[in-house]
Amino acid sequence: MKREYCGLFGIYGHTEAARMAYFGLYAMQHRGQESAGIVTWDGTLIREQKGMGLVADVFNERHLGKELKGNIAVGHVRYSTTGASLLRNAQPFLVRFGNRHVAIAHNGNLVNTMELRKELENSGSIFQTTMDSEVFVHLMARYLNSHGSLEKAVAMACSKVKGSYSLLILVDDKLIAVRDPHGFRPLSLGRVADSYVIASETCAFDLLEAEYLREIKPGEMLVIENKCVRSLSLAETEPKRQCIFELIYFARPDSLVFGEVVYEKRKLMGCILAKEAPVDADLVMPFPDSGNYASIGYSQCSGLPLELCMIRNHYVGRTFIQPSQDMRDFSVRIKLNPVRSMIKGKRIIIVEDSIVRGTTIRTRVKKLRELGAREIHMRVSCPPITNPCFYGIDFSSKGELIAANNKVEDIARFIGLDSLHYLTIPGLMESVGHKDDYCKACFDGNYPIDPAPGACKLCLEDDVALSW
Repeated sequence: MKREYCGLFGIYGHTEAARMAYFGLYAMQHRGQESAGIVTWDGTLIREQKGMGLVADVFNERHLGKELKGNIAVGHVRYSTTGASLLRNAQPFLVRFGNRHVAIAHNGNLVNTMELRKELENSGSIFQTTMDSEVFVHLMARYLNSHGSLEKAVAMACSKVKGSYSLLILVDDKLIAVRDPHGFRPLSLGRVADSYVIASETCAFDLLEAEYLREIKPGEMLVIENKCVRSLSLAETEPKRQCIFELIYFARPDSLVFGEVVYEKRKLMGCILAKEAPVDADLVMPFPDSGNYASIGYSQCSGLPLELCMIRNHYVGRTFIQPSQDMRDFSVRIKLNPVRSMIKGKRIIIVEDSIVRGTTIRTRVKKLRELGAREIHMRVSCPPITNPCFYGIDFSSKGELIAANNKVEDIARFIGLDSLHYLTIPGLMESVGHKDDYCKACFDGNYPIDPAPGACKLCLEDDVALSW
């Protein structure tokens, strides 16, 4: 898997709000590399800066030191799950409604976007983007007209949408944070000096030396104004369905997510994997960086040495000049280079965090064979991904999923492995606390919220066949 979804950062009551937001987003760059944006409020004016690309490319000293004035800021890094990859779809999404300025940043995916959009357009709404996030703004505007109360309008808008969402909403001098009733996406509250900070992951707090206070609860709305925090309940309590892929892959290993230390959970997944599927081999290796932490756990519990046989080039940027067509597999080689002496004649166990499509790992395994590996076994620290995700993860159809319609032994043969084992669902659940609180739909097909009818029919039925 190569792409993530979104990261949110908000700060209230800091004289360097824009700069703090910049560093908060920088810490969460892994959550979205398509676009970045910051909106600030100085008590009178609202300002924004957005752009396509990485955080360091979108903002400069002029933006942070002069233009983005104010002591309240909301920031967003994006990988699109709904809406095209265009600048107008970059977030935070900023509008003016009456005498209010509204900026919204969203992490998640709504399953009833088209239904709501059609309803809103029929009643006169005009959309500027293709994002599902804009639906929130139109719903808020409708309910602000009829009820006046901002908090009531946000709550009523949330009652209309279905799916996953963590939201940061800046309305003039109020900062509002919302998490959906199932708690699909993470969101936490912290404090630095006298300022409150909110972020998708606690690694953002660490960079700013902010104190972690607590996780925002599923179905909770936090309202920050006048240096005070109020907590409101959005709806009746729903069963928690936190995204297990945050712990398997998405979150940074140094983050605290859903009350879990991600590093420790990944190590434990690898340890349980070693118990489920031992193999007589010479060494354990990851392909950096995705399999690093599960590999540590597998190595420690199996007693086999951990070797970093593939070295990653950390300076490969997204603007790297692409090779010509005849330079086959160059894009793979530029990222990872082998330590040849550690591979030739060895029986190797590769530990990976997931296999989605299987094409990249197939190329890498082929290279190991060419370098003289005697045996290649693979152990995967999550179960087979057999179902599409409708809540914001980058596999939206069965046609993309190699495990959806192929047996494990066929996948092993396609990739070129001597053996392949995926962590079982019970094994995965053993690695986390509060095992009943997680969404496992991508593994077992039990969707907490039914996908929108019709729009997802092809996603659920599309097939893929392996081709050698």
